[in-house]
Amino acid sequence: MEKRLITSALPYVNNIPHLGNLIQVLSADVFARYCRLRGYETLYVCGTDEYGTATETRAKEEGITPRELCERYYKIHSDIYEWFNIAFDRFGRTSTPNHTKITQDIFLKLDENDYIRERTIEQLFCEKCDMFLADRYVRGTCPHCSYEEARGDQCENCGKLLDPTDLIDPRCGVCGTTPLIRETSHLYIDLPAILPKLQEWMSKASKEGDWAHNARQMTQAWIRDGLRERGITRDLKWGIPVPKDGYRNKVFYVWFDAPIGYISITSNHTEEWESWWKNPKEVRLYQFVGKDNIPFHTVIFPSSLLGSGDEWTLLHHMSSTEYLNYETGKFSKSKGIGVFGNDARETGIAPDVWRFYMCYNRPESSDALFTWSDFRDKVNSELIGNLGNLVNRSLTFVSRYFDGVVPGEVSKTEGDSKRSEEFWQEVESIEREIAESLENVRLRDGFRQIFRLSSAGNKRFQDEEPWKTVKEDRPKTARLIRDLVYLIRDLAILANPYIPQTALKIIKMLGLNEISWDELGKRTGITRIAKPELLFQKLEDDQIEGLRRRFSGNQSEREGPMEKFRSLLDLRVARIEKVERHPKADKLYIETISLGNETRQIVSGLVPYYKEEELEGRNVILVYNLKSVKLRGVESQGMLLAAEAGDTIEVIFADKAEPGDRVVVEGDEAREPVEPEEITIDDFFSLPIGVENYTVKVEDRVLNVAGRPLIVEKVRNGTVG
Repeated sequence: MEKRLITSALPYVNNIPHLGNLIQVLSADVFARYCRLRGYETLYVCGTDEYGTATETRAKEEGITPRELCERYYKIHSDIYEWFNIAFDRFGRTSTPNHTKITQDIFLKLDENDYIRERTIEQLFCEKCDMFLADRYVRGTCPHCSYEEARGDQCENCGKLLDPTDLIDPRCGVCGTTPLIRETSHLYIDLPAILPKLQEWMSKASKEGDWAHNARQMTQAWIRDGLRERGITRDLKWGIPVPKDGYRNKVFYVWFDAPIGYISITSNHTEEWESWWKNPKEVRLYQFVGKDNIPFHTVIFPSSLLGSGDEWTLLHHMSSTEYLNYETGKFSKSKGIGVFGNDARETGIAPDVWRFYMCYNRPESSDALFTWSDFRDKVNSELIGNLGNLVNRSLTFVSRYFDGVVPGEVSKTEGDSKRSEEFWQEVESIEREIAESLENVRLRDGFRQIFRLSSAGNKRFQDEEPWKTVKEDRPKTARLIRDLVYLIRDLAILANPYIPQTALKIIKMLGLNEISWDELGKRTGITRIAKPELLFQKLEDDQIEGLRRRFSGNQSEREGPMEKFRSLLDLRVARIEKVERHPKADKLYIETISLGNETRQIVSGLVPYYKEEELEGRNVILVYNLKSVKLRGVESQGMLLAAEAGDTIEVIFADKAEPGDRVVVEGDEAREPVEPEEITIDDFFSLPIGVENYTVKVEDRVLNVAGRPLIVEKVRNGTVG
């Protein structure tokens, strides 16, 4: 059986993925799960795209290294995909030695085969930032559609690829100043020279692989409009060094090296990576991207591989979706508009519910729209009212009227055998259609047919009224219930790629431990069910309206006090080991504090309120991630919390906790702790921490440490600082 190599577009590392981005990752996961279920040798790879200007500039803005920025966002991405239950074989990254080695090797072979050109060009240079501006860090008006926020590499509004100098009224995307034009030398891949090889491959691959309609259209449009040389180097430090004299101070353009990441991530997964990537006779490559990424996967990446002269595994099937839009506009990472992966996790709605809606609403052949009302309606009517209803009513009936024992084979002379056979003919016909849809990567169509199958089960249950016939014609009821139990088993198998956690719950309720595609249509193997449980909770109107309001606007606008507290502040218990007077300030103490595995020094203005012996040995609350400052010449590495009301200042003690314990919002004890960046004192005072009836709170939520609320004795109502 053939091997199937599956990729989804590498997400750029310095942004949190939104639902529109997650469509590609989820789609590839669904297809990979299906392929494994069918017995194909399957490898699904993805990872973070880490090089380029966006990373270098963001790191510079934050005062950290690009590597540190990548480490942080790699974990954010990994955690989100893990929560969505994405079953990668490898989720890697592009900033690895193997990636450098393979990218440079492909480049050297392109150069050796005379497909690399040297050009001196005029490029935009920002004097204020003292750097040449990479394409995406130039903003201006698109010459094609007049969109005023077009990037220098591509217009987000009309999708046209651009050069920065094409923009009208360009400006630096970092500081906003008008850049100057300066000369610089760069390397280009000669796409027109590779075009004959590309056309020969594409005319065959697009038909045999049944590429998505928009992939064929966009690729043909690129070729029809005339390919041109594309720059593959940039004046940056964070990237893969160019191994060519005269260009060793430059790096490869991220869109040249990023698709090669699929190969390098595979090489980090297995030493036998060439059996996947240099084995076109045995391996079929399936790639999942959004329509804005199509040309890079159907023109630039395959041209790089074809031009190298090696025998690469090239694209077989391109699954390229249209856009998923949000409410009244577009999802946007740069503008923070939409529902992001971490947002979905914060809603309390199960991952499979999100997977259901994204697959059911997948923009397979046209743009789709996410609205909160449609999300509620589809979940309640299809996931719960259709599939959940069939599972619950059928298995509850087995439990109540058959003591949990699945009826055995019913004699052909008993019950309604003709109706049963007609039912299974319909079931098997729909199952064949589902299998064909999945095999041809029509994932939305396949998923909707699964719910058509579930509807057929619900209709038969309703038509045959087993609650009546169980007393009047038990054999007929037994045949019906037996059929429905095995239909539910089939539904669990078919739905497994889409909603795997739900499928597993159903399988467990059927008294089984695993599923197999080969079991489809067979009516054997289930004898007793486990206690039925509801699969999902209905989405209520007020719940959804609250979420709609919460996620309106952009991320920064909608971040409420609670979210800001969770993302900004790191409060920990510390023990005061030593207290001494500040040599240059009458009202300041210098305290040496211990957090268990770390010792710090803080400075606080507590002399008028506490004697040294009243503080020594006490546990206090430390603002752990407050940026260090010097107070009258002495460094303070944090700040202890105190409550204030009028002239009363009271330190917040936590003597029953242990040094190092974290302070959390009540109810967040099970939440994974975040590691916030350093904050300033102004950041801290932007958070509404206060005291209400002697209890320390954020808004109306109590702050807990070691399972106990933070309590003060003197300040009934006041502020905390």
